[in-house]
Amino acid sequence: MSPTSVLLVIDMQNATVAIAHRAAETVTVIAGLRQRALAAGVPVVMVQDQGEGTQAGTDVWQIVPELAPVSGESVVQKTSPDSFLGTGLDASLKAMGATEVIVTGFATEICVDTTARQALSHGYDVVLVADGHTTSVRPESDAGAYASPGRSIAHHNEIFRHLGFPGRSVRVLAAAEVEFSGR
Repeated sequence: MSPTSVLLVIDMQNATVAIAHRAAETVTVIAGLRQRALAAGVPVVMVQDQGEGTQAGTDVWQIVPELAPVSGESVVQKTSPDSFLGTGLDASLKAMGATEVIVTGFATEICVDTTARQALSHGYDVVLVADGHTTSVRPESDAGAYASPGRSIAHHNEIFRHLGFPGRSVRVLAAAEVEFSGR
């Protein structure tokens, strides 16, 4: 049986994209995936962070215009790095018949990583889009404390390539390799 996929777009909001590494490229990749998903009848779920620095209703809280939700797309509000915690994401995915989530968004080592791992724990197969997630640009003063954005993204892609999870499929694919099949 082939998986029933849903495209997750995590925290691609004005505030986060403004500080993102390779912001324009990542937005373009996700927008292309979204267009292909919608054309194939694959649902798209936008996850939107709200809290300190991203208060609901403010400009910085808004999803970037290139990815603004369209009619029929679900939007899930979250208040932690885990898109499942205290949200209706799991119920929405179950109602859609999802068996696989295709994960994109911001920030690689926080919300993307946490949500992808929680998806596995909730029983979903995971596709991490290698060129569809990003993290923040690092201040030079923090160069020794953090991996560079490029290294962090590469590191997480490699970790997920080797992540085993009983009964689940975990794949890391470039956006061009993601196949959407109609419902």
